[in-house]
Amino acid sequence: MNKELNAKKKELSSHNSKFMIHNSTPVDYLHEKKLKHLEETANLIRQDVVKMLLEAGSGHSAGSLGMADIFSAFYFYILNHNPKKPDWSERDRLVLSNGHICPVLYAALARAGYFKLDELKTLRKLGSRLQGHPHRLSLPGVETTSGPLGSGLSQAIGMALAAKMNKQKHQVYCLMSDGEHQEGNVWEAAMFAGKNRMNNLTAVIDRNNIQISGFTEEIMPLESLRSKYESFGWHVLEADGHNILEFVSAVMEAKAVFEKPTAIIAHTVPGKGVGFMERDYLWHGIPPNKKQASEALKELRTLGGKIKSEHE
Repeated sequence: MNKELNAKKKELSSHNSKFMIHNSTPVDYLHEKKLKHLEETANLIRQDVVKMLLEAGSGHSAGSLGMADIFSAFYFYILNHNPKKPDWSERDRLVLSNGHICPVLYAALARAGYFKLDELKTLRKLGSRLQGHPHRLSLPGVETTSGPLGSGLSQAIGMALAAKMNKQKHQVYCLMSDGEHQEGNVWEAAMFAGKNRMNNLTAVIDRNNIQISGFTEEIMPLESLRSKYESFGWHVLEADGHNILEFVSAVMEAKAVFEKPTAIIAHTVPGKGVGFMERDYLWHGIPPNKKQASEALKELRTLGGKIKSEHE
């Protein structure tokens, strides 16, 4: 495995990045300055999410805030992509299965340069490209139309299988909620990917332990997610979804596994960064009001009171 990992690192290091703004590079090169930039970007994405949801008056807060670190890691470090050429055939594909957390996707896409930040204000507005669930043909950078939970893994598998048939080298990532693993079609897809040894596919499971009606383990227990995926022929990793270095390391390990697909169980806190939202499942599908948004933005801008905000 070490020999294969070193070979993969050498391959990644030698990539020509002329057509990419974010080249997938070994985690060795994620230096302190870059890591700080990713963390600051995640904080800005969280602020974007709060503002968007307030403006829209509807939408999903908890999951969107909880996944900001992972989206920052993907769009500003991990993914091979080019916002100026969103249909570039060699780009990595990121499929968002739990489309209701699209505010965090839209914020990441805008900050990466796929469209202007001002457009974030149109979330869920009539005629907006930023629909309540992503629509593939409406917005550059959106790979799939999502809505029905449990469908994303099958869509990602189709992309990964096509890449193999076409002898393409790009990676396919599928971001999933833990709650949608209560859907049977997730496990049909997982069996297919394991059987076909789809090593160009990585599933990232947002393990925040909540869903719209309560805690997952009370509504319909999911554990042990790790042993279930392993029994279907997957390589399984676990990571702190708010520790960007740890998460990037897990993704790099996934790219070094050549004989099977990988599932990364990312442990996250729903509503991360906003104290009164954290770990409260009631924030799964509601937006903040004006007062709550003001409190949330103050907390995010001051890192929970640790620094003085320029807005103060």
